[in-house]
Amino acid sequence: MSPPVPPSRKTLLHLYAATLRASRGFSSYNFRNYFLARTKDAFRGIQNESDPAKLSSFYHAAVEELAVLKRSAIVNSLYGGWKLVVEKDKIERTRGVN
Repeated sequence: MSPPVPPSRKTLLHLYAATLRASRGFSSYNFRNYFLARTKDAFRGIQNESDPAKLSSFYHAAVEELAVLKRSAIVNSLYGGWKLVVEKDKIERTRGVN
């Protein structure tokens, strides 16, 4: 049996970006911040890993989790509530002003 082929660095970075994007899709502040922190922590833990088997298993688990995260973000956006006090509106900056 051949050893598992590890995903490339570029593939992992694309998966990381897609997971962050899906995490930002939550309308709920608490869910959004939880999944952003969880994603950053998970990918930070695998950053210096060189074992192909661990990288492959991490990649496949992260792809499955991304699919769940996308579905959950859609459901959350359907039933989103009011904004919390801690959520601040982004200030729009215009050119030449501010």
